[in-house]
Amino acid sequence: MRKSAYIFSLVLMVITLPVLAQDPMGRLRGMGRMGAGGSKGQDSLKRRDSNEDSITIRYRYLDTSRLQMLDSSIVDFYARYPLPVDYTSLGNLGTAARPYGFAPRMVSGWDHGFHAFDVYKLGIDKVRFFQTTRPYSEMGYLLGSRSEQMIHLLHTQNIKPNWNFAFQYRLINAPGFFKNQNTNHNSYLFNSDYQSRNRRYHLYFIAMGNSMQSNENGGIKNDQDYLNNLTTYKERSTIPVQLGDYVQAGTSFLNSKLNTGNRQRYSNFFLRQQYDLGKKDSLVTDSTVIQLFYPKFRMEHTIQYNRYRFRYYDSRPDTPFYVKNYNFLLTPQNDFNIEEEWNELVNDFSLYSFPDDKNPQQFLKAGISLQNLSGLFTDGKRTYYNMFLHGEYRNKTKNKKWDLEANGRFYLAGFNNADFDVSGSLKRVISKKLGAIQVGMQNVNRTPSFIFDNAGSFSFGNQPAFNKENITRIFGAIENDEGRWRIAASYFLVSNYTYFYEYYKAGQSSGLFNVLELGGQKTFRVGKRWHWMVRLQMQQKAGNAPLNLPLFFTHQRFGYEGTLGFKNLRFATGLEGRYYTSYKADQYSPLLSRFFYQNSQTVSMNLPDIAAYVHFRIRSFAAYVRAENINTVRAKDGVFGFTNNNPAAPGYAYPGLQIRIGIFWSFVN
Repeated sequence: MRKSAYIFSLVLMVITLPVLAQDPMGRLRGMGRMGAGGSKGQDSLKRRDSNEDSITIRYRYLDTSRLQMLDSSIVDFYARYPLPVDYTSLGNLGTAARPYGFAPRMVSGWDHGFHAFDVYKLGIDKVRFFQTTRPYSEMGYLLGSRSEQMIHLLHTQNIKPNWNFAFQYRLINAPGFFKNQNTNHNSYLFNSDYQSRNRRYHLYFIAMGNSMQSNENGGIKNDQDYLNNLTTYKERSTIPVQLGDYVQAGTSFLNSKLNTGNRQRYSNFFLRQQYDLGKKDSLVTDSTVIQLFYPKFRMEHTIQYNRYRFRYYDSRPDTPFYVKNYNFLLTPQNDFNIEEEWNELVNDFSLYSFPDDKNPQQFLKAGISLQNLSGLFTDGKRTYYNMFLHGEYRNKTKNKKWDLEANGRFYLAGFNNADFDVSGSLKRVISKKLGAIQVGMQNVNRTPSFIFDNAGSFSFGNQPAFNKENITRIFGAIENDEGRWRIAASYFLVSNYTYFYEYYKAGQSSGLFNVLELGGQKTFRVGKRWHWMVRLQMQQKAGNAPLNLPLFFTHQRFGYEGTLGFKNLRFATGLEGRYYTSYKADQYSPLLSRFFYQNSQTVSMNLPDIAAYVHFRIRSFAAYVRAENINTVRAKDGVFGFTNNNPAAPGYAYPGLQIRIGIFWSFVN
């Protein structure tokens, strides 16, 4: 890592200290006291605490009415980091990633099939709609080894008491430790939430874009030979790779050139309008009259436009790699390009009924949607459509002890005719001491993703016509917030499972197989300020299935959490690690940007991944300092270094020691 980058980070920390002394976090003291309802000029968002600088801020997600507060904890670094701890990537931040567990697609209907970079994207299901009494901003900057950069920006404010908007931007840029593995992802989000003064009309708007770019090196040539040769290849950027071997590994910030790899772009526009019929009421206090409205019947219209663009590009194709793995005969020095583009327009009309006047979290919903699809491929343009019905019942009881959800969708006509998915869950809070128990079931009958269709640009293998997949999941969980533990189990029953093998060939497993997954998490209090968090996951398949999973996965953290005697300091330090048992991990296909089944190479960890960390918060300023992959240290053949790399996938390795420094601020304007 360049010394200037670290000096820049330290200067920022020093400059920030005088600002922290002004106690901007003290202005968040009203965060947990969100008012209810509105009145003529007396809406809760206009009321202030005795301290004029105080702020009340909460948020909720689309299709939910439960308000949540911002999380200011610092122990879990992965709450800030886009790649979850139970995911594996190709070794560099921003490269294709997948979970260690079994995670089939449990949604019916049309799907493009490109999901290797989903974990880094902003999605509609992640959009937060805020309500705040004062403008609120967040800024975050993460600097890692080899000029890894991540920038996070968020701003939200209420234009009026009944109208809020939010803007979010995220940049992920990582040159990587190996050749031609640099990534550059940009995501932006603008969303707005408006409600009329009489509370009958509600409007939601979302404009979102994700540009995902990842250069692909196809993996290391003779990976174990090169990784163990420390005399010649102690510097990992000199190791020969399968694709883009001509590229010199660089460390330049914002390197956005696509040499050989994937560029995927997503544009999403979402507009939802609701109009409620119901009855008015009011709440009289000593100083105000708060106007209330209880909906009985709701009409809803949603229009959504999505654009997807997928491109694989190689400026200097390596003919032997493509001939061997894809049966392509390419002329050297000629550009190689594959593109596919989709435009999707969905119109939905839904009706709601609220049986209980004073419980908006109990409702029955029914709707119908028309989906129009237009695909542009290497051989021309094709159009499709779908028409489907959907319904939902939800009931969160007033005493908050019972939580029932059930929903379903059925495709009446079109490309995905007869697809369906249904799900239901029931949750019961037994007591504060004993916690809550939840049980549920999902079933999906779906057409395989379009990437398995011969009509697509990324179809190279004259793929046969496939039957619909059918997946059933039965799950249950017991959790206790007070005791800081959770136990969960899932049972999958799968038929007609579609998959890829040998880089580009598609297949379908006609046999029935099942997967059992057991997991648990518990935080033990070892001392007054010392805590040990243990997360365990076990999974096992039964039946002849083109699927390999690690039998055991664990993530553990042991450290100190406290204040060190300072009132405004929150401090956490310790060690954390993860480990999985050996298994035949999926291989990766650069052209398809998908992981595919293989049953010949076993992936085993040399040592568990271990990281040392120091996290702290001073009022509104939080910092994360981490040394990761310290398990890679070794001395061999007279050479000392962090070269005992753990495998990420067949042909891919995680880097050696990585230093990460993250700085995050929050501001109340």
